[in-house]
Amino acid sequence: MIIKKFAFVSIFTMLLASCTIIRPGETGVKRKLGKLNSRALDQGVRFYNPFISTIILIPTRTVNLEVRLPLPCREGLTIQSEISILYRIEKKSAPDVIKNIGLDYENVVILPVFRSAAADVTSKFFAKDMHSGERALIERNIRDTMMEILGAKGFVVENVLLKSISLPVGLSAAIEEKLRAEQEAQRMEFTKQKEKLEADRKAIAAEGDKRSSIIAAEAEAEVAKIKAEGQANAIKIEAEARAKGNDLISKSLTSEVLKNNQIEAFKALAQSNNAKVIVTDGKTPLLGIPDGGK
Repeated sequence: MIIKKFAFVSIFTMLLASCTIIRPGETGVKRKLGKLNSRALDQGVRFYNPFISTIILIPTRTVNLEVRLPLPCREGLTIQSEISILYRIEKKSAPDVIKNIGLDYENVVILPVFRSAAADVTSKFFAKDMHSGERALIERNIRDTMMEILGAKGFVVENVLLKSISLPVGLSAAIEEKLRAEQEAQRMEFTKQKEKLEADRKAIAAEGDKRSSIIAAEAEAEVAKIKAEGQANAIKIEAEARAKGNDLISKSLTSEVLKNNQIEAFKALAQSNNAKVIVTDGKTPLLGIPDGGK
């Protein structure tokens, strides 16, 4: 009975020792008799012969490697920094990483490449750039420089983050003073531009008012001109109408009409009760004039 229990425990222990679990964010590389399999294993339960084989687990998730490093700057000073390197291993490249670099790949390739790339990039920038908008450019340049070397080895450098930068006290005060001076200069330039814009606005408004006055005066003069022309045309038309009327009248007054009008006038005078004297040229008809006593 004891032998059976011992045999069962031994078999169970061997089964546990001959399997491994590859979790999400990991891959496995099987090594049999010292020879690596060129195919990376997917996640799940994997069985192997523990006497001749083993499965090496490699993380494929993003790893945050934090580094404290003194960085040179363009002024020749040394800046203390704390930097995060976000990297991962490509699944298909896991067998080559183990074969060519080993499991201590962080110390063998990642950190040396990072130190060289960081020093090469930051030496081209001023210390103040690490506190300004150039910071993102510095991070991107370090990452790109690392990828030129590590990309071919199966690594992906996702990002390099400058978490903290510690400047010397004197340099920090000088940079802050310079930044304040630059901000003040920018503020003064903004004020100057604002005043210039306001002056331009007033000049444009004055020019507009002047132009409006000129247009109004020109419009008023045009109205007066049109009115005067209208009156002159009215007088001219009236004079022409009178002249035309007079011409028509003069053409209609023939000698017969005039004689008839004279006769009518004499008749009208003859019918009047008042004393009267009529003088003629001897050619027009004479009317009898009644005696004054009769």
